Amino acid sequence: MGEGGRRRHPAAHPGAWWLWSLSLGTAATRTTNPLLLTLLITVSAYVVATRRPNTPWSRSYGAFVKLALAVLLIRLLFATLLGSPIPGTHTLLTLPEVPLPAWAQGIRLGGEVTAEALTFALYDGLKLATLLICVGAANALASPSRLLKSLPGALYEMGVAVVVALTFAPHLIADVQRLRAARRLRGRPDNGIRGLLQVGLPVLEGALERSVSLAAAMDARGYGRTAQVPTAVRRTTAALTLGGLLGVCAGTYGLLTAEGETYGAPVLLLGLAAALAGLRLGGRRSPRTRYRPDRWDVRAWLVVASGVAVAALLTLAAARDPAALHPGVVPLVAPTFPVWPAAAILLGLLPAFVTPDPKEPS
Repeated sequence: MGEGGRRRHPAAHPGAWWLWSLSLGTAATRTTNPLLLTLLITVSAYVVATRRPNTPWSRSYGAFVKLALAVLLIRLLFATLLGSPIPGTHTLLTLPEVPLPAWAQGIRLGGEVTAEALTFALYDGLKLATLLICVGAANALASPSRLLKSLPGALYEMGVAVVVALTFAPHLIADVQRLRAARRLRGRPDNGIRGLLQVGLPVLEGALERSVSLAAAMDARGYGRTAQVPTAVRRTTAALTLGGLLGVCAGTYGLLTAEGETYGAPVLLLGLAAALAGLRLGGRRSPRTRYRPDRWDVRAWLVVASGVAVAALLTLAAARDPAALHPGVVPLVAPTFPVWPAAAILLGLLPAFVTPDPKEPS
C-alpha cells in the first residue's frame, strides 16, 4: 500500500518491453535518415529515463549507448582508411595510399576521402547504433528474472541460458563501478592499464563465484527435471514444432518475394499457430510452478501496440516515400524531415504515460 491506502500498480510485463524495443529496432532498419534515427534514439531514451527501475541490470543502458558510439566511430574509421564503394566528387582529404598486390583488387588503404563516402558510412553506422540502443532499452526496462518466469515450459531451459547471458553484462558493469569506487576511496588509481588490471582480477573472481552459486541454486531447485509424457504426445509435439518452423520460414520467404504475395501471409500464420501448439504441448515435459505470475494486462497491450505501430508506419513510409527515408548521398543532398513518419515515431512515447513509475514508493 502507498500513501493514503493506495495500492501500487504492478510494473508492465517484461515481454511487452522487449516487443516494444524490438519494434523500434525494426523501425530503425527501415530508414537511413539521420533525423528520424535521432528521433528514435530520443524516444527510447526518454522512456528509459522515466520508466527505468533502480536495479543493477537497469544501468546497462549507458553501456549500450557507449557501444553504439563505438560502432559508429569504427564505421567512420573504416570508411576513412579502407575507402568506400560510393563514388564521390567532394574530396575532404587525401591520405597516403599503400600499394596492394593484384590479388587484393577492390581493396585500398588510404587515398581520397570524400564527403559522399563519409556521409554514407555515417548513415549506415547510425542505423546500427540505433538498433543497439533500442536493444539496450529492453535490457534496462525488462527484468530478466520476470521475463524468464513468463516463458513457456518448453523454452525454459533455453530461456535460462539467454537470461544468464543477458545479465552477465549488467552485473559486470556493476562490479566494475563498485570496485573503481572502492579504489578511489582508498586513494588508489582506477584509470589506465594498471588500474584496469587490478580491477579485472576481482571482477573475474566475482563472476566465477556467481556462476558457482547459480549452478548450485539451479541444481537445488531441480533444474532440468522432466516429466514422463506419452510417446504420441512427444511425436505430435515434434511434428507441430518442426512443421511450424518450416511454415514460418516458407511464409517469411513468400512475403519477401513478389511471387509469394498470395501464399506468404496464410502460410506464415499457419506456421506460427503450429509452432505455438507444439510449444504448448512441449511444456508438459517441464513441470513448473509460478509464484505471482505476471499478467498481460491492458497496459502491456498498449506498450506493444505503440512499438508495432511505429514499425508498421515506418515500413509503410519507406515503401511510399523512399527518398525521404533514405536520403541520397550521390549527389550529396541534405536530409529532409518527413513530418508524418516523425509523428509516427512519437507514438513510441506512449509507454512513458500508460505504465506506472517504478521509482514511486509503494
